[in-house]
Amino acid sequence: MPPRALELFDLPKLPRYRDEVLTLDSRRALTRGNPLRAGSFISYLNPKRRIYTGILEDEKGTVLGGIIQRSDEGFARLAYLAPARAPLALIEHLAMHAGTWQARQLVTEIDEDSSLFQALRQSGFSVYSRQRIWNLSEIPLPDNLPVRWRKKKDVDLPAIRSLEHKIIPPLFLSVETFSNASTGMLCSADELLAYMDITYGSHGIFLRPLIHPNTDEIRETLLSLLANISKRSELPLYLCVRSYQAWIEPVLEEIGASAGTRQAVMVKHLVSKIREKNRVPVKGEKAWANPATTFKANKFD
Repeated sequence: MPPRALELFDLPKLPRYRDEVLTLDSRRALTRGNPLRAGSFISYLNPKRRIYTGILEDEKGTVLGGIIQRSDEGFARLAYLAPARAPLALIEHLAMHAGTWQARQLVTEIDEDSSLFQALRQSGFSVYSRQRIWNLSEIPLPDNLPVRWRKKKDVDLPAIRSLEHKIIPPLFLSVETFSNASTGMLCSADELLAYMDITYGSHGIFLRPLIHPNTDEIRETLLSLLANISKRSELPLYLCVRSYQAWIEPVLEEIGASAGTRQAVMVKHLVSKIREKNRVPVKGEKAWANPATTFKANKFD
């Protein structure tokens, strides 16, 4: 049978896959938990949100896959597969649905030693970067830390965009956004050199750093941030370091953070059916198609 959208009559099937979920969106998984638990899955049935679940039933069994697009992002995310296999037909089905949202890319995050890594490459995903998730929950904080951070304001958006362009590799800017996120804190004097995107959820707090190498006293700056994050004592605290900021990792290790496994950040470029239909090639030009763009990311040390 071809892939299709999950229907209400499929819901009794979900419990059997709850313990077989492979999460592919670290931020959502660490802040909201298992996407197939009852509380989380309700949001996938809300037609007003850009959250979609596809299902494929074949001779090997049933596979579920979920995608999501946040309101501040021009790309969609492959959020999970359950169980952990990636049939090409289901991936293509999810990618086509993401295209109906006008998403330009489909992004996912996966451990490099996962059996699905090569399957995703065969499905059209390319590695754009690497990342590691660090657990900052058990870091002891010294007394009398200076207050160096404040909450982001609308007036700070131009400075945050400028910092994005200084730090993030050009090819990665299309799938890495900071300036549009709703919650964040920045450390600024005369020039903005450090910004932290913060996502709160019922299961944890997720940080994404945007820190310029010229930032002074980075160790004390990070500790000052931790001291000013609300709910830090109540929820696990995670920080995602992508390979273009790998220089932060020795500092995290020094202050007592715990490193997770290395993951690949993979991107699949989507063909816009509207553009494909309306595009008229000029003489001697082939019809418009999705470019096979690749990017050789910096590796962690």
